[in-house]
Amino acid sequence: MDLKTIILTVIIAAIFAWLWKKGYLMKLNIFIQETREELRKCTWPGPEELKGSTVVVLFVTIVLGLFIVGVDFFLVLFINWLTAA
Repeated sequence: MDLKTIILTVIIAAIFAWLWKKGYLMKLNIFIQETREELRKCTWPGPEELKGSTVVVLFVTIVLGLFIVGVDFFLVLFINWLTAA
């Protein structure tokens, strides 16, 4: 091993030891356990519901995008009309 690898390993080990001593690793472990527990309580959509929701999201995204493009186009025309006068 070269010197850079040894130094990096020592730094990582020191950080790990400090986090362990302060209790941050235990808090992270508890957070992960609680998150897994909450995710088990969730009800996940079935394939058909997921497909339907995806279609709705895509449709709304396209409509909103077209609306923004339209508003932008007319605002540019309006500003050009104001500045040309």
